[in-house]
Amino acid sequence: MRVLITGGAGFVGSNLGINIKKNFVDSEVIAFDNLKRRGSELNLQRLKDFGIKFIHGDVRIKSDFDELPIVDFVIDASAEPSVLSGLNSSTDYLVDTNFQGTINCLNFTAKVGAKMIFISTSRVYPIARLNEINFTETETRFQISTDPGVFGCTVNGITEHFSLQGPRSLYGATKLASELMIEEYREFLNVPAIINRCGVITGPYQMGKVDQGVVVLWLAKHYYNKSLAYFGFNGSGKQVRDMLHIDDLYTLIEDQLSNFNLYEGKTLNAGGGLNCSFSLLEMTEICQSLTGKTIPITKVNEERVADVRIYITDNSQISSINQWNPIHTPATVMEDIYEWLHNNSKQLESILS
Repeated sequence: MRVLITGGAGFVGSNLGINIKKNFVDSEVIAFDNLKRRGSELNLQRLKDFGIKFIHGDVRIKSDFDELPIVDFVIDASAEPSVLSGLNSSTDYLVDTNFQGTINCLNFTAKVGAKMIFISTSRVYPIARLNEINFTETETRFQISTDPGVFGCTVNGITEHFSLQGPRSLYGATKLASELMIEEYREFLNVPAIINRCGVITGPYQMGKVDQGVVVLWLAKHYYNKSLAYFGFNGSGKQVRDMLHIDDLYTLIEDQLSNFNLYEGKTLNAGGGLNCSFSLLEMTEICQSLTGKTIPITKVNEERVADVRIYITDNSQISSINQWNPIHTPATVMEDIYEWLHNNSKQLESILS
């Protein structure tokens, strides 16, 4: 089996590639990346140690695909992942990477007769509609009401039937546009494909920032004695997300590689789910426990652009296919991140502090 991973030196791509090499011992894995994301260069030695071939290339540049070998699978994990991307700067890089990059991946996939696995995002769902979900407030979090009041939402979270009508962020729009093109290529150009709409993916080796990778960022700020802020929702820190450990995502991708036909043609929500959900307040408590540190956290009433009160993934459809469910909890996710951070603290300080 030969697998090409775009964004292969990034957090998601490198971890998927390494796990594929560990578990499919006869596989050949090619990591294709432009190394734009700060910290991605730190993964090059890891990739080399596991026998993964690195090719410096850019999904935006069609000719960069010309020298790539025939492969069996393309895992498209390349993206500009910031939900704030394009809001205060040019949209060029965002659109060229997330949309045109996917088109180039699709053309390459069609050319070599491969199968595609696309890493999409829960950000395809519209912001206003998500914020219409009925909720209750506990001491530490907002939670979905027993009657969510919005079609496509259950007490367990957001399903694939949730409305796609309405603005969702420029980032989310580029990913949804890519999903639509994947459907067209599948139907008319016979490109077999699976779309995974992932929630907050996190774990060791993620270079967290305020607009992407918040779990790592939150722990790193505690570790390095910095400061944070609760933005929006009256500065309560009660907004909720689910977190998907990169290893849990890998177990799904492994099953999709092994049993592709079970998933082919489907668009699936994949996240940590209710059992691996957290509020910022709850995450702060875990960070304090792991680091033994309490840092200043200010409260800002104004909400960030594109923020939502609650997003939790209902994994019912994907688990019905082949019984996949995440095994990690917020505590085990953050314990893994803490161990990585502690073991590499000097190397990571300039990036994460």
